[in-house]
Formats: sequence, C-alpha cells, structure tokens
Amino acid sequence: MQTVTAVAHRGDPYRFRENTLDSLRSALDLGADAVEIDVRLTRDGVPVLLHDETLERLWAHDRPLLALSAEELRGLTAGAVPTLAEALAATHGARVMVDLCGRVDRRTVEKTLDVVRQCGARDRVYYCANAEAMLAVRAADPSAEIALTWTTLAPPRPALLDAVRPRWLNYRFSLVDRDLTARVHHGGYLLSVWTPDTRRAMRHLLDLGVDSITTNRIDTLHALRNDTLHALRNGG
Repeated sequence: MQTVTAVAHRGDPYRFRENTLDSLRSALDLGADAVEIDVRLTRDGVPVLLHDETLERLWAHDRPLLALSAEELRGLTAGAVPTLAEALAATHGARVMVDLCGRVDRRTVEKTLDVVRQCGARDRVYYCANAEAMLAVRAADPSAEIALTWTTLAPPRPALLDAVRPRWLNYRFSLVDRDLTARVHHGGYLLSVWTPDTRRAMRHLLDLGVDSITTNRIDTLHALRNDTLHALRNGG
C-alpha cells in the first residue's frame, strides 16, 4: 500500500473554528501532510478563508462576504478570518489545497493566484473545485497543480481532461469503489477523496488504494495510516 496523503479539511475543525489560523496550525501539529482551505473574495478583492457566502453560520453576522471590505470583515470577526496571505504564512511551507468556493469568475482566480505568487507558494499550493473554476485556473496558470472535483460516477469527458490537465481527480468518498479507483489510475491520474470522518470509512479507502484523503478528523487518519504502515512492515 502506498502512503496516502493526509489532508486536513479546513484545518482541525473539531478543535478550532474551521479555516482559522489556529485550526490550520493544529492540523499540521497533528500530522497533516496538507491543509485544505476555502477561499472567497471580499468586496475589495482580498482573498480570505471562508466557506459560506455569509458570516451567519460561523460568526453570527448575516452579512454577505461580497458586501464587506477586508477591513470591515476584520472588524466583525476580531481579525479571526484570515487572508490567504496570512494562511500561507502560517502554514510554514506545508502543502495547501485551495478550494475556490461559490461562483468563481476570472477576478477571483486572478486575485487568488496573485497572492500565491506574491507569497512564493506556487510550488506547494494546488487547487480544487468544479470544472468551470479549474478551467479558469488552468487558463491563468498553465503550470498550476489541479485536483478536479467530480461529483458523479460518469467520468469526465476526455476533452475536459485535456483542457484542465489535472493531476488529481477529487471525488466524494462515498462514490469510490475498486472499479473507480482502477479507472482513475489507469487514466494516469491520482485519486483524491473527501471527506470521510470515521475510522471504518478511512480504512476502506486505504484498502482501495486512494492516493489522498481529505478529512475533518486528521488525527484519526494520521493514527490509522501509521498503524497500517507499521502492520505492513511487520508482516501484518
């Protein structure tokens, strides 16, 4: 069994609020190989870490992010919603999977990629989202590493794969079986899955031979991966 990449979904959200610097740091301390973050733009075009369109669920403010400047956002959340630049600085060279949330337009892609370049992080950042978003990323950066998120069992069209040129195909874990794993690998792609949180589901995916698991329970995945590798080394 190959060593699976352990990706922390929004950091360590069961211990710290998701997509915050504390959450990202905790996930890396617990053994994550990479952290997955959600990126959106403020009204004035600053990429920040937020999954939802509004602040209601996490911050109890029913305000759309697109209606707020970066400074207004900082005031409403006591500075706890980090900018992408702050997140890249806080992850200290670790791999970062940037999920471009919502309706992604050219401005979102260009602002996000500009920050990644300015932070000197191009070699450790990769991008995931739907086909439309990943086509925009590929157009803006021919060398970007892409994980194309796919939500059906029908395979992506060859023309789409040729245009996006993903390294990874990124599936909801419940869709993945041995046939899909074999098909993805036969096509020359790596298989990324999201977001199993039980030990049983993770073990099943490890047995199938997936290449990367994105989870909210990075401590569970890290321990299971270590246990599995130890057993293999000892003939278990």
